[in-house]
Amino acid sequence: MLTILAAILLGLSSCKNNSQKAPETTADGETISTLASVEKENPNTDYKPAFVGQTRIAAVTTQTPYEGKVLTKDLKKPWGIVGLPDGRLLITEKEGTMRIATNTGTLSEPIKGIPEVDSKGQGGLLGLTLDPDFSTNRMIFWVFSEKRPGGNLTAVAKGKLSADEKTIEGATVIYRATPVYDGDKHFGGRILVDKSGNLFVSTGERSDIETRPQAQQLNSALGKILRITKDGKPASGNPFVGKGDARPEIYAYGNRNVQGLAFHPTTGDLWENEFGPKGGDELNIIKAGKNYGWPIITYGVEYKGPKIGAGIQQQEGLEQPVYYWDPVISASGMTFFSGDVIPEWTNNLFLACLSAKHIDRLVIKNNKVVGEERLLETEKQRFRDITQGKDGALYAVTDEGRLYRIFTK
Repeated sequence: MLTILAAILLGLSSCKNNSQKAPETTADGETISTLASVEKENPNTDYKPAFVGQTRIAAVTTQTPYEGKVLTKDLKKPWGIVGLPDGRLLITEKEGTMRIATNTGTLSEPIKGIPEVDSKGQGGLLGLTLDPDFSTNRMIFWVFSEKRPGGNLTAVAKGKLSADEKTIEGATVIYRATPVYDGDKHFGGRILVDKSGNLFVSTGERSDIETRPQAQQLNSALGKILRITKDGKPASGNPFVGKGDARPEIYAYGNRNVQGLAFHPTTGDLWENEFGPKGGDELNIIKAGKNYGWPIITYGVEYKGPKIGAGIQQQEGLEQPVYYWDPVISASGMTFFSGDVIPEWTNNLFLACLSAKHIDRLVIKNNKVVGEERLLETEKQRFRDITQGKDGALYAVTDEGRLYRIFTK
C-alpha cells in the first residue's frame, strides 16, 4: 500500500512539474527565467519578448513595514484622485460627481456644477488634475465622456472650485476628441499638467474593430496622447504642427486605451500604461511624434483567441513597450513614488490594477523594469487610481468604493 501511495504522489509531482511554463526566449535567443516572477499563470500567447526583462521580471519584496489602511468604503465608483495643497484629496466618481476626502476618510457632499457625463459602460467622469496655481486660482481640469449627436466622445473641461467647495464655477468644455462614435468603451481619460503649463490627455481608440485603425490615423484624435493648452488649443512645439492633415494637438499615437499617465520625478519623462486585449498590457515612455504600434503590433490576442492583424509583435518604426504583461493586470491610474521615507520605493512606479486586483510596484533603473511586486492582493479590490499625497503616503481608490492610505506602519 505504501509503495502504491508513493507512486501516486510521485506521479502527481511529475504532473505539477510538467505543467510549469518553460523558460521564455527572446527573438534573439536569449533565455529568460520566469520562475522568480510574481506572475505564476500561463500566458495567453507564445509570443517572444523583444529583449530580456520586457516581461515577467524577477519578483522583489518590500522590506520596510507598511500597511494599506481603508479610510472609507463610501465612495461611489471613484475613478480619479489627486492631492490638494492642504493634504486632502479630490476624487471623481464615475457617475458625474466629485468629492473631497480628508486623509482620515471623511467625505464631503458631492460637488455640483459639473457638465453631464455619459456614464454608460466604461464612460463617465474620469481623470482630473489641478492647475499648478490651484492655491490661488482654484482651477481644476478633468476628462469625461460626453454625449454628442451621433454618439459620444472623450472631452476635457475646466472649472473653478468655489470658496465653499460645494460647486464647480464656470465649467467649460475646452476640447473634444473627435470623431464622435456610438460606443461605450475605451475613452482613455487621464490628464496631467507639464512643466510648461500644457495639458497631456490620453484617449482610447473606442475598442471596436471599425475604430481601431484610427489609432494610426493622424487626422483622428482616437488612440492618442494629446498635448493642449489650458484653453484646449494645440500646444506650441507639438510634433505634427503644420504637417498636412495631421491634427496639431497630437503628441504621440498608436495607443489602445491609455488609463495611466505619470511623470518620472527625476528625469521628467512621461510614462503611460495602456490596456492590451487578451494579454499585452503595456508600459511605455512617451516621446514626441512616436508611433506605439496599436493595432499593427501587440503582445496580445483577441478576447476569443484569434491573432490581431498579422499577429506580429515588432516592426521597424514602431515603438516597443518598456514592459508588458500577459496575462493582463488591467492597470489604470499610476504614480511614481518620490521622497525617501521608504527608501526602497524612491522613484518606483505604482499602478492601480483592476482585473488583477492589486497595486503593482515596479522597480525601474535606467528606464528598464528590474523588479516587480504585488501589494494588497488580499484586499481583492479593483484598484482604479493611485496618487501620492502631500504627507508622502500613497492613496488609492477602488471601483468598489474604497479609499486606501498605503504607507509605513
